[in-house]
Amino acid sequence: MAKVFDRITDELQAFIATQHIFFVATAPISSTGHINVSPKGLDSFRILSPNRVAYLDLTGSGNETSAHLQENGRITLMFCAFQGSPSILRLYGTGYTVLPDRAEWDNLHSLFPPTPGTRQIIVAEIDRVQTSCGFGVPLYEHQGERENLIKWAHKKGEPGLQDYRQQKNLVSIDGLPTPLAAKEPS
Repeated sequence: MAKVFDRITDELQAFIATQHIFFVATAPISSTGHINVSPKGLDSFRILSPNRVAYLDLTGSGNETSAHLQENGRITLMFCAFQGSPSILRLYGTGYTVLPDRAEWDNLHSLFPPTPGTRQIIVAEIDRVQTSCGFGVPLYEHQGERENLIKWAHKKGEPGLQDYRQQKNLVSIDGLPTPLAAKEPS
């Protein structure tokens, strides 16, 4: 049932383009650390090349992905067909966090619509692409994007978001520093 590819094919790119949600999984090196899986939506995913992808990461209650990537780089992204033919697509690779002060920020950020609450961009170099049947994935009808996070970020404004990030986004739940921690004065 599973098929493995060394790149994101044109057919798989078309599949990704029709998905409204994807999931990001990362983990710390420690066997006692917490594995993180985050759902992502909005217009936040881009294929940069057949082996390179990026997504716009918004301010949230945690920053686990960024902390894990800084520690070990491992990342898996998963797309599921919730409508139409069943399918699951996993992209395995290594990733890193791009903050607004990095040289590649402007080029990457220009690929996304202006989005209040933008915190960072996650870039992943993909070394394994795998599809599987998806027979166990339920059917769901997409009703639209939630506006809560965008409204919250807009209401907070940039100074409020910076304060929030200082309080909530500098370390993971396991105490690993995020790239945002390096930007903070000691």
